[in-house]
Amino acid sequence: MGEERELEVACWRARAVEFARSWLTPNAATIDRADRLPDGLLPALAGSGLMGLALPASCGGTPTSNRTLAAVLEEIASASAAVATLLSVHIAVAAQPIVQFGTESQIDEFVPPLAKGERLGAFALSEPGVGSDAAHLACWYAPAPSGFRLTGSKMFITNAATAGTILSFATKEPGSGHRGISAFVIPASTPGLTVAQRLDKLGLRGSETTELVFEEAEVASRCLLGAEGDGFKIAMEALAGGRVGIAACALGVARRAFELARAAASANPEDWKRAEVARAFVEVEAARALVERAADRKDAGVAFVQAASAAKLFASQAANRNAQRAFALSGPSAALSDSEVGRVLRDARVFPIVEGSTEIQELILGRSLLTG
Repeated sequence: MGEERELEVACWRARAVEFARSWLTPNAATIDRADRLPDGLLPALAGSGLMGLALPASCGGTPTSNRTLAAVLEEIASASAAVATLLSVHIAVAAQPIVQFGTESQIDEFVPPLAKGERLGAFALSEPGVGSDAAHLACWYAPAPSGFRLTGSKMFITNAATAGTILSFATKEPGSGHRGISAFVIPASTPGLTVAQRLDKLGLRGSETTELVFEEAEVASRCLLGAEGDGFKIAMEALAGGRVGIAACALGVARRAFELARAAASANPEDWKRAEVARAFVEVEAARALVERAADRKDAGVAFVQAASAAKLFASQAANRNAQRAFALSGPSAALSDSEVGRVLRDARVFPIVEGSTEIQELILGRSLLTG
């Protein structure tokens, strides 16, 4: 990595550390208990420039590398995995796909409010009963006088309760498979679009997760991203990029769990505890290497799907293994409701599921390794 790029990573990592110190560490436990972000947090994120990372300067963003974005997400996640997940979804699977696939007019309309943090972005693909099998959506659309009319529901959608812009997917004909899916950039104020319920999760509390319902929602023709039928391709490419971000979030959790495990073991450093801390350290170093490799490949514009899946698979597992170590080493206090170790353990449990489960990552990797 060149000297200029190293400097960029270091500078933004330092800014993320300072943001985490001033905003997240003092509020992380409250965010978890309340399952809400504190007033002022989103404006503070916007004011820090973090919501526009890896987005074009012409849109009000800061065109950093994806390696820099990964470093920032690691630092934010080490203090609050919920806020890091919010940020990763906003950038990697909401804003960046619009930049990649949108027309000039779509980019000019939708990306600047996201890059400046004036609006939060969301990505709506999963449905009730349709998670990993994204080719078989039930949410459908039909032509309307002004564009399209969407009907159906989306489930487990991060950021959607507060989002101003939602990248959503629907099929022209249920049962037609991936060829019938199209992508739409939808303002949250669209009539017929409602937040049906906010879901109460085990971990990543504060990263709002909701069900969305489209009741013949009128979507303007200008909101179609790409051509009709391009939706599945757009979704898969967005998810590949998103996995780099989510892997970086999981890395931050794995690192914080290592730090908690080391602190607990240092009080009575028996040999078995030293061994556990050593294993936790190696988990973090290996996860970081995989995350950075995936980010570098994305930055280079070369195939990165395999690298992203490997990073997401390993980092999410590392977060869980290290959280279990921290829990075991911390003794009974870890089981208390206000324990940071307990929060980290609950947060870690979510990462093998979000943006492609462990089984899906293994399937992607297995196919690519055996068939090329």
